[in-house]
Amino acid sequence: MDFLVQINVRLPPDTPPERREELVAAEAVRARELAAKGAIFRLWRMPGRWSNVGIWRAADATELHDAISSLPLYPWLDVEVTPLARHPNDPGPL
Repeated sequence: MDFLVQINVRLPPDTPPERREELVAAEAVRARELAAKGAIFRLWRMPGRWSNVGIWRAADATELHDAISSLPLYPWLDVEVTPLARHPNDPGPL
């Protein structure tokens, strides 16, 4: 299944810079792992915000939740998930 996932990071502003750098680095590593496994299919940054939107792939919602909750920043994420279904007029990959 494909899911449209929007993630907003809500790391507290008083987080020490060293901790923030550590979390961001760990997040990048985990995101690469999830992309290599096919869980993160596409990902875009939302300009002007600490947010992203992407197409994630998982067998079901439970598998998707497991992938998202494995992110190091998960405790500070506001996540919105929309399941996607095929459209009969989809032109396919461009």
